[in-house]
Amino acid sequence: MAQAEVGDDVLDGDPTVRALEQRAAEWAGREAALFVPSGTMANQLAIGTWTRPGEVMLAEASAHVLLYEAGAAGALHGLQTLPVRGTGGVMALSEVERVWQETDLHTPGVSLVCVEQTHMSSGGRVQPLAELERLYAWAHGRGARVHMDGARLANAVVASGIDARDWAAQADSVSVCLSKGLGAPVGSLLIADGDAIERALRLRKRLGGGMRQAGFLAAAGLVALEEGLPRLAEDHALARSLAERLSALDGVHCDPESVETNIVTVELVHPERDPQAVASELEAAGVRALLFPPNILRFVTHRDVGPSDAERCAAAMARILTN
Repeated sequence: MAQAEVGDDVLDGDPTVRALEQRAAEWAGREAALFVPSGTMANQLAIGTWTRPGEVMLAEASAHVLLYEAGAAGALHGLQTLPVRGTGGVMALSEVERVWQETDLHTPGVSLVCVEQTHMSSGGRVQPLAELERLYAWAHGRGARVHMDGARLANAVVASGIDARDWAAQADSVSVCLSKGLGAPVGSLLIADGDAIERALRLRKRLGGGMRQAGFLAAAGLVALEEGLPRLAEDHALARSLAERLSALDGVHCDPESVETNIVTVELVHPERDPQAVASELEAAGVRALLFPPNILRFVTHRDVGPSDAERCAAAMARILTN
């Protein structure tokens, strides 16, 4: 990062940012990419690119773009949102067909479908390629675009063995986070074809996402794409190992078979243990976990934890639940 060649990504461009964007576009098999500070911004740039105020965005009911982006689709873009109940994050085409709104005088119609790969709320599950293919073809047949929130797309690539280009082909745009499993300190990318990225660039300017000397950050993103991808399988194996240890404890429900990538979700069912207290006691023991109310703890494996950390986490959970 300290040795990166830098410029002004708002005015005449930053050479290291350009190199990162080109590398990411090649990885996903698309024409162009745009470097942004966060995954939420990448998603919102895509949403703004493909929609107009008053239209409808459809997504799975527990999707990140619906639940965890501060209502941005409505606040920034004037959209109505249509949640679709899914299973493990997968929207069945029959359910999409049931709720779909065609545009007429009375209804705004669906202009954008958002999918999420991997699906965070289901514990990092990989969405099946065949389902995404069917949904993409069906949406396009009705004049709608598809955006893939691919914050963890790299995990899906490694877990499935399916190339990023094949996943990205099932959407008109894809966001990719560099600061999750790939390990960079900051940054995400929006990847699409050239015309869409040109529109997104103007939206990025409106949102204040243009950065000076961003090559320092982009250099870390290049390392993430080159070195972070091959080692994701280690995170997945460690997550499965942790899930197996936690599943043996009384007072929790954890299915190791559901752990496909680097996220382990644990349902606390101990009748006498308050979930918030458990999370606090874990943190006091040096284990940070995210509590999803009312009783789900999320553990994430990454490059900065190893087998000894997983053992320490399982031991801390056992100690807390038996005290």
